[in-house]
Amino acid sequence: MLAKIASGATVGLEGEVVDVEVDIAEQGLPSFTIVGLPDKAVEESKERVRSAIKNSGADFPISRITVNLAPADLPKAGPAYDLPIALGILIASGQINPDISDSLFFGELSLDGSLRHTNGILPMAYLAKEKRFKRIFIPKINEVEASVVGNITVYPVESLLELVRFFSKTIEIAPAKKIKLASLLTKSSAEFDFAEIVGQESAKRAMEIAAAGGHNIYMKGTPGSGKTMLARALPGILPTLTPDEALEVTKIYSITGNLPQSAALITTRPFRSPHHTTSRIGLIGGGSNPAPGDISLAHRGVLFLDELPEFPRHVLESLRQPMEDGIVSISRARGSVTYPAAFILVGASNPCPCGFFGDAKRACTCLPGQISRYQKRVSGPILDRIDIHIDVPSVETQKLVAKSEDFKAESSKEIQKKVQKARDIQTKRFRGTDLKSNSEMATAAVKKFCKLSNECKSMLISAVSTMSLTARSYFKVIKIARTIADLANEKEISVNHLAEALQYRPKDLD
Repeated sequence: MLAKIASGATVGLEGEVVDVEVDIAEQGLPSFTIVGLPDKAVEESKERVRSAIKNSGADFPISRITVNLAPADLPKAGPAYDLPIALGILIASGQINPDISDSLFFGELSLDGSLRHTNGILPMAYLAKEKRFKRIFIPKINEVEASVVGNITVYPVESLLELVRFFSKTIEIAPAKKIKLASLLTKSSAEFDFAEIVGQESAKRAMEIAAAGGHNIYMKGTPGSGKTMLARALPGILPTLTPDEALEVTKIYSITGNLPQSAALITTRPFRSPHHTTSRIGLIGGGSNPAPGDISLAHRGVLFLDELPEFPRHVLESLRQPMEDGIVSISRARGSVTYPAAFILVGASNPCPCGFFGDAKRACTCLPGQISRYQKRVSGPILDRIDIHIDVPSVETQKLVAKSEDFKAESSKEIQKKVQKARDIQTKRFRGTDLKSNSEMATAAVKKFCKLSNECKSMLISAVSTMSLTARSYFKVIKIARTIADLANEKEISVNHLAEALQYRPKDLD
């Protein structure tokens, strides 16, 4: 007898329907075979399914069992096919006969038949909705995660036995209660408040511009000048996630297993800070079964690379395409996937190996060759892709010892209000396009949305020759100036906006 169960596979962030076909042949030696490009975890489901069926009080057929996961050319990974395979065996062996033509099943089984927490539930719930399934059956522990998806009934199941009893109509399973996305979203939080950071007004201003326009930023300064504190305070001034952004980020965290079990949604902007010893796969993503890396986990948030020159050269060079396109494409023998990676890159480093080159208080102990080699560890193409470059000097002694009321600084909450207003202006400007912020504008968009006066054009022409601006740097200056104008709530880019934007170009690069 043949049974057909609907399940799904994740391809990048999206789901694709997988038909789990189970055939039990009356003739032939007893066997259990799974075909359809299964990985090791899917192959091992044979033993989990066998034990789960027996421990649920059902009979495991001593026959020739063939399971086909279709389409056969799509790689299948992970243990989430346990539930549909077990259900298919019970149906094909005639132990239950439910009407499941409108249902999708997804979940990992324990040996005792209970359903375990399973990664990728949110993309599966959206797949079920898009393909017009009426019901999706998932592990109860993933109930909250799927509850944010509307127009589909989510059945949270504790065990295979409970599901069998439900289809036998001896018990009822209560559908999950729906959760409204808007009720979950909160303002971004951060480890530090900008009001706690002593001095560094210029650096704070640069951070405000970076947050308002989604611009990458690179800080150079002596040890203890506050670079790390500034970076960790940045998420607190970023705009609140929109519902679409929150769902996109949550899908990534659902696939990778980083979504907290009690959380329905990632409600604040991510902050990722990988160590400089991280591998290329850890940062970019990949593996035999491609998975998102830190740049995708930082999507719509902040990627902080402290001690930027200490990262291996090949790891940093792999950031080129994601920084330009906001996506990362990973190709492997078993297929190719694309993950979103639209992040704000925050880089930080010392000016030299000892850290005190150019410091007014302490002498640098490095040789000129050491300083040059250290600064060249980050390539020109990477530096050229970073919009804002700033120096973060040591904090003046009088500011360190002064009373807090003598040096009152803006709080993150106050700065965030200005940033949100600037982003609202950009949202209105880019309505009808895929653009989210000024930093995402390509050349054509810059020419369309950033009109310059003759005076501004003259200033830029002069800057191109005196500062040796590259074509990429030229347009980055205009985008930064557009963000500065948005913060000032001004429709046109002025000479003052351009002058400030030009200050953020690296003098040693251009």
